[in-house]
Amino acid sequence: MASPALLMRVVASAYSVAEKAATIVRNVMSAGDLGIVEKTGANDLQTKADRLVQMSICASLARKFPKVTIIGEEELSTDEVTEELIEDGHCEEILKKTCPAQYTGIKEEELVIWVDPLDGTKEYTEGLLDHVTVLIGIAYGGKAIAGVINQPYYNYEAGAGAELGRTIWGVLGIGAFGFQLMEAPAGKHIIVTTRSHSSTLVNDCISALNPDSVIRVGGAGNKIIQLIEGKASAYVFASPGCKKWDTCAPEAILHAVGGKITDIHGNSFQYNKEVKHMNSAGVLATLRNYDYYASRIPNSVKQSLVP
Repeated sequence: MASPALLMRVVASAYSVAEKAATIVRNVMSAGDLGIVEKTGANDLQTKADRLVQMSICASLARKFPKVTIIGEEELSTDEVTEELIEDGHCEEILKKTCPAQYTGIKEEELVIWVDPLDGTKEYTEGLLDHVTVLIGIAYGGKAIAGVINQPYYNYEAGAGAELGRTIWGVLGIGAFGFQLMEAPAGKHIIVTTRSHSSTLVNDCISALNPDSVIRVGGAGNKIIQLIEGKASAYVFASPGCKKWDTCAPEAILHAVGGKITDIHGNSFQYNKEVKHMNSAGVLATLRNYDYYASRIPNSVKQSLVP
């Protein structure tokens, strides 16, 4: 049997690396000292988990795939990475899948990996543990083509004996796995949006869409999960604030199941290594019926958000 294509090896490794990350996230929480640092203010936090997880993910993937560009949220050096942070395993199941033909010739130096070690840090510090995700997005030619989302605390309210955490992964042209794909209730307009980064513009935009209900949760990864599990019909965030590492992995998974994510103007996101990190024109995402929501974004909102 021919050895698996590079992309499948990277995704298979990212899967195991994300599971290791989840263990670190849970260990930091159970040890009780989160080591919280404010980056730019009270809504922009970093914890010991963010720092350790990013070192673990970046060092583990860089060791295996030295020519891949890896961009993480936290500005850290990887010099002081200890061996116990390194994960060198992979998910055998992923290697059994056939790599889509258009990706078989990819070389290491053509890939960019966008890492959010702990998406939903604020919620993590407040004990809203199911909001938290670890995001590893893989881009080629400026497009998100594969992603891994780990939810370290999936099932945490299910009580003793329930298996804690899950890993969702997807590749364009293969599909997405690790969850049950569901569509939101037909005819209902349920919008998921930010919990801790609200503004007049964010709320005005949502009101204009006349939703039946609004769900406010932390983390971009968590919001995309709401879409693919049918709990919400659109993710609407009319504000700068989201960064490329927030959207790369979720975008790949959403696109792998036929959904769509863009900025508020309908522009797709670019993920090449030179790109600016901020998604300054907000986010609009749906699993189905993208055009319904896109056509109802008010012009006043679009004019306020410059790509």
